[in-house]
Amino acid sequence: MSAIFHAGISGYRGRMGRAVSQVLDAREDVVVAARFDWGETADISLCDVIIDFSTPDASLALAQGAAERGGPALVIGSTGFTPDQEAELMKAAEKIAIVKSGNFSLGVNILIGLVQHAAQRLDAQDWDIEITEAHHRRKVDSPSGTALMLGEAAAEGRFTDLSEIRSKPYDGVQGERESGKIGFSSIRAGGIIGEHTVLFASEDEVLTLSHSAIDRSLFAKGAVAAAAWVRTRRPGLYDMQDVLGFRQA
Repeated sequence: MSAIFHAGISGYRGRMGRAVSQVLDAREDVVVAARFDWGETADISLCDVIIDFSTPDASLALAQGAAERGGPALVIGSTGFTPDQEAELMKAAEKIAIVKSGNFSLGVNILIGLVQHAAQRLDAQDWDIEITEAHHRRKVDSPSGTALMLGEAAAEGRFTDLSEIRSKPYDGVQGERESGKIGFSSIRAGGIIGEHTVLFASEDEVLTLSHSAIDRSLFAKGAVAAAAWVRTRRPGLYDMQDVLGFRQA
């Protein structure tokens, strides 16, 4: 058995927080030392690592507080950060180890690699890229963090930045689709856990790469695996590609 470590859960009353609680409580190598939500007081010094599924504001405040005291390590699954908030997280990661990901699924992270390779090999002038994502009606940000990760992978495959080739949302009469752009569309309905599709389309054929989440526990299990990995790492901002060993940590 692995060495016992102490974990905290930020945002524990939310859907993902509850899922993380169930996974942690079922493990014999983890002691849950703190469970708290935004605005609640918690002694983070009791934790080796905190898993956070809350809000960008709450996640940033937690990261800054942890950085000030030199720990604990963090696993952040919140999405919808502004560029300024991303920059502040980078500053915090100079002092603590942080795994930040828009999706902790193994399947999704493999999909990201496939999308990058496909985008690199399919000429941008001939192949359009459209990314569609669907989530439950309570999700407040769009496109999802995972959809943006897929877009960034596609843009990286085309050796450019997503901000330079991201298409505006389709609405009204706006003319012919511009070649080389990456489009996004979002669905919010019912209790959909998470579905992501990347469509590569030329005049002659269509390639579709997709992933569907069947049970929310898959994200919680990935987040807990990330927590076990990051708690002993040096300060830095990591993602699931690091956790899964696709890059040297």
